Amino acid sequence: MHNMGTHPTFTGAQGGASLLLAFHARPQAAVLIMGGDQLAASRAFSALEADYEVVIMAQGGRTSVCGELAWRVDHSQLAIVDSAAQYHRASPSPIGPAVIGDDRDVHALASYLDSHLSIGLVFVTDTVLGDSSATRRSRASAEQLYAVCRARRVPVNVTDMPDLCDFTLPSAHRVPGTPLQLAVATNRQGCRLGARIRRELVARLPRDAGMAVTRVGELRQLARAEGEADDEIHALTPNRPVPQRSVTEEETDAERSARRMRWVAQISEYWSYSHLANLTPEGMENILRGDGVGVPSDSDKGDNTGIRSQHGLLVTPSSPRGRIFLVGSGPGHPGLLTVATRDILTKHADLVLSDKLVPEAVLALIPKHVEVRIARKFPGNAEGAQQEMMEAALEAVNRGLTVVRLKQGDPTVYGRVGEEILYFRERGFDSVVVPGVSSAIAGPTCAGIPVTQRGAAESFIVCTGVGRQGHDVMLPGYERARTLVILMGVARMTQLLETLQTPHSTGRRDGPPYPAHTPLAIIERASMPDQRVITSTLAHIATAMESSGAQRPPGMIVVGWSILSLWGSGDVTILNKDAKQDDESRIVRWLGGQPWRVVEGFSDGDWESI
Repeated sequence: MHNMGTHPTFTGAQGGASLLLAFHARPQAAVLIMGGDQLAASRAFSALEADYEVVIMAQGGRTSVCGELAWRVDHSQLAIVDSAAQYHRASPSPIGPAVIGDDRDVHALASYLDSHLSIGLVFVTDTVLGDSSATRRSRASAEQLYAVCRARRVPVNVTDMPDLCDFTLPSAHRVPGTPLQLAVATNRQGCRLGARIRRELVARLPRDAGMAVTRVGELRQLARAEGEADDEIHALTPNRPVPQRSVTEEETDAERSARRMRWVAQISEYWSYSHLANLTPEGMENILRGDGVGVPSDSDKGDNTGIRSQHGLLVTPSSPRGRIFLVGSGPGHPGLLTVATRDILTKHADLVLSDKLVPEAVLALIPKHVEVRIARKFPGNAEGAQQEMMEAALEAVNRGLTVVRLKQGDPTVYGRVGEEILYFRERGFDSVVVPGVSSAIAGPTCAGIPVTQRGAAESFIVCTGVGRQGHDVMLPGYERARTLVILMGVARMTQLLETLQTPHSTGRRDGPPYPAHTPLAIIERASMPDQRVITSTLAHIATAMESSGAQRPPGMIVVGWSILSLWGSGDVTILNKDAKQDDESRIVRWLGGQPWRVVEGFSDGDWESI
């Protein structure tokens, strides 16, 4: 325990943080992963990106691991060791007093570490919570694996067992094709929240930041004399005073290197990301000669006076009799609010009662003096939360306040607006319904999917994925010329896929089953910067979801041939005569021969100024 005393000048260390390190793999440095699940594949990918050699240890070897790991083995990207075979090869010598029992994996790990000293990190992934008890490693076994690693001074991470972890992994993102990585650590206090914070930081990252890092790296290589120290790293400020350069004086190699590195520090601090990203080799040479060190005149633009909502009631009744607006906020992007909705929120509202799916970007438009309450519609509490919001609205409107009931999308599309209209009318208040841009249409549009398209889809139908009080709903049967949009169904994907494809409807489908090769898209957080679109077929979408990581609510499902109609060069021959004969090759062309595709982010193009 350190003495955390205070000093009038030096900053006091608060403790409780992590020592964040960026490891660079030495030649032949390796990572060993115990487990063959999708989490193991994720850990393997991160290690491969960092240039580590990867060894997967799993009982049964290649036949027992997930598809991604098997593919990487087949393409010589990593190695797989059968722990049972490794156990039989190992001598039955004791592995230390801290390890007890006859766990074959423990013996296998111990013998492998003893014979492969290049292993620098160990991950144990088959302890993840949520796995069935038949496949999840026991606590006792995990403790023995931990003891084996500790005895050999090899850092280890055991998933979902924090006390058996020498290190944890932050929520990280690498800007594709560049050296830039971002990481968020919550120090075991909120992994899911950390992932959200990371997504939002990435969404706000300047577009040219990654390429700017690449170009500055190239410039540093040109500037640094071989073997000289990196002055850019050690300088606390890029404006540290230096002797004035004289063009008539000769420089030593060390002086020239130091001067160049300080110039690199200057432009890293002051030049715009776009200017850095567009540096050419000729421009770099000019900078290092001293011909191009002037700071560009372009400056950052944008309004930084964004207004945030506050959660304190600071209003007084605006009239003897209040009003109630039932308002739709669109799919998420504040630019898709109607003029009426924006005016009501910014000019008339005294109290905003918002559904939990309304994004922060919309809530940020609400003036500071307006109270905002978020519905507590969590699993198992939907009915109670709905009643709570209606009672709060009634209490406020009786005090003469203007109440806005804010819903996502259009309030009449699965927004329970009808219940609220009747509830308030029975109590003497006629509410005003303000339509919103429906997520059922705008969501697919933001993903490049038309719900109708000549030659691909003549109609569309919107369904909910869950009935009242969690009961199953009747889904429509397959029609080639129709698009099916399912809201609130992503969390019930397994049941929905079964209902859509089972040969007999069993009372849950009205019509014929959907072919396994039917296109399907999952659209998450439509129109927002961290929008994600997963496209595949009914046959592969479940695996695609599992491989894509944590869900990003709100999400929707689109089923039908319109999904591929505008992708790439397009395909509007789907409804032609005998077009069904080409369906398999059509799917291959659409997905590029892969079982699925994941598209990250929402490119709002000319919307940036909205």
